[in-house]
Amino acid sequence: MAKILVVNYSQTGQLNEIIDQFLAPFDSNSIERHQISPVTPYVFPWTTEEFFDKMPECVEEDTIPLQSIPYTADRYDMIVLGYQPWFLSPSPPVTSLLKDPTFQSILRGTPVVTVIGGRNMWLNSQESVKKLIKNAGGKLVGNIPLMDRTSNLISAFTILHWMLTGRKDRKWNIFPLPGVSDQDIRSASQFGAIVNNAAAKSDYGNLQNEILATGLIEIPTDILFIEQRAKKLFRIWAKLIKTKGTTPAKRKRLVGFFKYYLLIALFMVAPVILFVYNLLIVPFTGNAIKKKKQYFCGVETK
Repeated sequence: MAKILVVNYSQTGQLNEIIDQFLAPFDSNSIERHQISPVTPYVFPWTTEEFFDKMPECVEEDTIPLQSIPYTADRYDMIVLGYQPWFLSPSPPVTSLLKDPTFQSILRGTPVVTVIGGRNMWLNSQESVKKLIKNAGGKLVGNIPLMDRTSNLISAFTILHWMLTGRKDRKWNIFPLPGVSDQDIRSASQFGAIVNNAAAKSDYGNLQNEILATGLIEIPTDILFIEQRAKKLFRIWAKLIKTKGTTPAKRKRLVGFFKYYLLIALFMVAPVILFVYNLLIVPFTGNAIKKKKQYFCGVETK
């Protein structure tokens, strides 16, 4: 029987639900499951200031202290890593785990499947995770991103409602529920069955193709366009805040500027740019867009 290590970080509990569903087809005796826990837990719900203040270190992929994980073995047949993207980057607890020497030694030579739960943007964060896994000597063999399928603007509004109030309900009884839908959370068991079958045979060569064959994973063209540009801007803001925010007052002011920049860009500028992009560029660049989507849906690293 394969011995499988499952580690994930979940602040709201949503990713725990996804992992629960994903693991349903597995023999529980084969699973060793651990939660990633920061030494200083993040507050939930967030305040607006705390939420946006986490951006610079998150984007720069700085590490934070984690509570030690009591692994029962030095080697595993497969690792399942569950995480969320924050500011187009892996959340700090996951970045810290992937940079931890003990976990890196466990990763070495081991097949890894990533399971992502998030709003709608995961491409940049997964690129970072791919590289961290590769640098540690692990081999990414599968990736399962489960996202909120509502439009970019609506999902941004509902996720802020959830993150800043702690309530996963319908804002004003009008907007849809925030986060990954219950249907998509349940679909994680379908992916789990596919991965379980590959693990039983120790054959992961076609795993990602089988995952994609479900038809449940897609990259909207709008999201592809935004992600290819937004991370560069986030890095500029992150560097500015970290280098110029040398006092609490200066940092707070710069983080405030970033907050308003992001909200204006998201709710006012992006819709106009996307309209022009879809009207004038998408019709003439279909093959290039298709190739980019195929790359991001895969497990190879540039």
